[in-house]
Order: sequence, then structure tokens, then C-alpha cells
Amino acid sequence: MRGGNLQAARWLALLVPAVLMLGALGSQYLGGLYPCEMCHWQRWPHYAAIVLAMLSFLVARTSARVALVLLAGVAIAASGAIGVFHAGVEYGWWQGITGCATPFSGGGGNMLDAIMKAPVIRCDVPQWTLAGISLAGFNAIFSLAGALGIFVLAGKRA
Repeated sequence: MRGGNLQAARWLALLVPAVLMLGALGSQYLGGLYPCEMCHWQRWPHYAAIVLAMLSFLVARTSARVALVLLAGVAIAASGAIGVFHAGVEYGWWQGITGCATPFSGGGGNMLDAIMKAPVIRCDVPQWTLAGISLAGFNAIFSLAGALGIFVLAGKRA
């Protein structure tokens, strides 16, 4: 693998999940769009991918870098696959595997009071769409495209 391709794959493996997480957290904390249970499922692989990609910049051996980048790509693809499933639930293509409602806890004070006052976030109703695509749909598109880009770059040989 050429150094330039590996470098590009490493940066893609770091930036794709970081940008998607910034968007998710920004929409939550700045936009008031609280995540449902399935939204949280999509976040965990991105967190793992960020850590794996960061580690790829710290290790010296090329084989370790490649392995970490590929693992980050797999994690990003997993988030995309969960996004496809979540979008399908939102669009009514299939049933979700949860009750599709998560109370969002604002924190602090009496926990029972906070739970009772918290909004219920449904997994089967998109909170926001653009051109008919929900946030789960956008996560699926960008995650799967990013993972494909990582795998293509990682597969290029010198």
C-alpha cells in the first residue's frame, strides 16, 4: 500500500465518524433533537472508529496502521448498517426490534421526576428530514460511502 493511500485512508477513517458525531451531538445539544435508542446504537461504532483511527496515527508499524484503519472502516460500516435498519423502521419498511420509545433524561434533581417530565423519543418517527431523508438515512449514506472509500484506499497497492 502506498503511503499516500494509507494516509488518506487514516484521515478518512478519523474524519468521517468525527464529523458525523459532531453533527449528531450538535443536532442534540444545539438543535434540540434528542436521540432515540436506535440513534444511540449508531453512535457507538463511530466512537470506536474514532479511537481506532486515532490509534492508527500513533503506531509505528505499517501493518498495525492498516489493521487499525480497516477496523475503523468496519466500525463505520456497522454504524451505516444500523442507520439503514433505523431508516427502514422510520419509513415503515419493517418493524423495529424495540418499543421505539426512549425517555430522554435532562439530568439533575429527582430522577423519577426527570423521567416523568422527559420527552419520549420514538425510533419509528424521524424528528428531522431533508429531501425525505432522515438523520438515520444520512448516517447510512455517509457512513457506508466513507467505509467504502476507506476500503478502496486501503486496498490500493504500490
